[in-house]
Amino acid sequence: MKNQLSRRNFLHVGMGVVGGSALLTGQSLAEKNKKGVILNPGMGHQKDSTCPCHLQNVGKGSTAYKDGEMNPMAFLTTFDYGKVKTLPSGDVEREYTIIAQDKEIEIAPGVQYPAWTYNGYVPGPTLRCMEGDRLKINFINTSHMPHTIHFHGIHPAGMDGVFEQVKTGGKFTYEFTADPFGLFLYHCHTMPLKKHIEKGLYGTFIVDPKTPRPKAKELVMVLNGFDTDFDGENEFYTVNGYSNYFTDNPINIKVGELVRIYLVNMTEFDLLNSFHLHGNMFHLYRTGTNLREHEITDTVMLCQGERCIIEFSYKYPGMYMFHAHQSEFAELGWMGFFNVLPEVA
Repeated sequence: MKNQLSRRNFLHVGMGVVGGSALLTGQSLAEKNKKGVILNPGMGHQKDSTCPCHLQNVGKGSTAYKDGEMNPMAFLTTFDYGKVKTLPSGDVEREYTIIAQDKEIEIAPGVQYPAWTYNGYVPGPTLRCMEGDRLKINFINTSHMPHTIHFHGIHPAGMDGVFEQVKTGGKFTYEFTADPFGLFLYHCHTMPLKKHIEKGLYGTFIVDPKTPRPKAKELVMVLNGFDTDFDGENEFYTVNGYSNYFTDNPINIKVGELVRIYLVNMTEFDLLNSFHLHGNMFHLYRTGTNLREHEITDTVMLCQGERCIIEFSYKYPGMYMFHAHQSEFAELGWMGFFNVLPEVA
């Protein structure tokens, strides 16, 4: 008999805890913050001399990573733009370093998971650049088994992360031009593929258009699950790697403020995941490769590897839930709140 709970047994035992957390609002939510502080996700963007669309150099040294742990709130707005230089051709080159390593991470209060990570965290860093940039991604494998990085998007066959398996202690540099603009992802492509993805080897890859999108509060949300008893089904579901984090720590936004979410689904062992927004509708841009064509809805279903950009603003202040529209996922950790603050005159 297994010592650990299956997810269905966990549902029966844990619903009182999860359901109680979901009902918290206002100050009681802030009081539930395990770190004792209210975290503000609004880091914003600042222009630099190399990019007209608010790109700045924000990497592993940001507040998303502290004392070897990831802060899911700060991760929402942390982008790695690499080391930037201008080539003799006038093109911009961005250089990144990604290290595969085995690491135990916390995915819920008191719950540790033996993950395979990029740069020590799940998800890995959010890489960001502009269409036409020359990219160099230095991959170093310190894990106990072979790994790769497969980038979605357009690139040469030798940069695809399938055949160039990197053994323990090995290195490989991926080089390609960022094309086209849109929302992409990256993940390990070593067999068994489902295990390498479920264990945590994935991240978000954003290619900005040369004509900037409208200014907005930009948030990255990566959907995933964790199989903590290794039975081939998930016991926890999360946004940005920590179960129920945004239930206990609502995301502050303002009335009338444009919010843009880069939404990526990397959930393994389940065919679909989803995002549902309460009290509102959003503009849905599939893959983000088109700046004009969109749907208007309040729920989007995503297969694994599918992604989208959603944009919305709230008319009324208050606490609004967002969650998976698979009830089991929501009950096992995939839910959160937007705390919509009144517009300041």
